[in-house]
Amino acid sequence: MNPRQVAEYMFDQDFFSQWMNIKLIDVKENYCLIEMPIKKEMINGLKTVHGGVTFAFADSALAFSSNNSGDAAVALNCIINFTKAGKEGDVFRAESILVNDTRKTAVYDIKITNQNKELIAKFVGTVYKIGKKVTEL
Repeated sequence: MNPRQVAEYMFDQDFFSQWMNIKLIDVKENYCLIEMPIKKEMINGLKTVHGGVTFAFADSALAFSSNNSGDAAVALNCIINFTKAGKEGDVFRAESILVNDTRKTAVYDIKITNQNKELIAKFVGTVYKIGKKVTEL
């Protein structure tokens, strides 16, 4: 399977990403660009996007980029910096780019922006390669 097919295979089983209305915009080996509309259920008590939603969105980008070679990888460590509050009606985009790759781990930079290309959050995720194929899980 090519990277797009692997990401689509994963997405078909990822009911949480489906619930978030994530769309796969661009997928290449060790890279992805995804999009998500912000809906009312994602808003916190301060009328902004809940931080957990933003984190989960970045985590989905990490999953679709770090597994799309077909070799399974799981999150080992993730750090997020929130830079701007999102609002209901926004459209978030997450771009995940591989920055370091070793035999057992890889590091990805993920930038989340809104429809105005304003930076919402910066996420760095480290994955551990578990030695199995995505289709074996």
